[in-house]
Amino acid sequence: RVRKGARLAPDPQARPAPPADAVRPPHVRRVVAVASGKGGVGKSTTSVNLAAAFAALGLRVGLLDADVYGPSAPRMLGADGDPEYHPEKKLIPLEAWGLKVMSIGFLVDEDAPMIWRGPMASSAVRQMMHEVAWGSEEAPLDILTVDLPPGTGDVQLALIHKVQRDGVVI
Repeated sequence: RVRKGARLAPDPQARPAPPADAVRPPHVRRVVAVASGKGGVGKSTTSVNLAAAFAALGLRVGLLDADVYGPSAPRMLGADGDPEYHPEKKLIPLEAWGLKVMSIGFLVDEDAPMIWRGPMASSAVRQMMHEVAWGSEEAPLDILTVDLPPGTGDVQLALIHKVQRDGVVI
């Protein structure tokens, strides 16, 4: 039997908050991740379209394809090429459809199988997040959309714990 007016006390530990050491990439104002526990449900399509919609609103937008095992942003955006290095030893993202785009698909052969353990994949994503010239002091990126790989593995956990996010689409 439920008593009317009964309430549960709020649990302060249940409130979602980024860990104390979570940071945003340099020169990025907001980070939004797109995630799902299953593959093939439209994460990449949602990520690309969300980023394109933000750009259509006049925002400076980046798209990080963090799916190191099945990068699809290069193909979806028709982007191809090799990222160059910025004088500050950062990668310069490619541009497509008004977006700054970075993907492991630009750095490895599309036909080569990706046989990486969790720490190696997490390290690659961390580098693409923080060692890319997403914006500058004068022109910071307004929003970075991150297309996460499917599931709840090492890459997702590393990003959730180390990157300060402003939103997540699940």
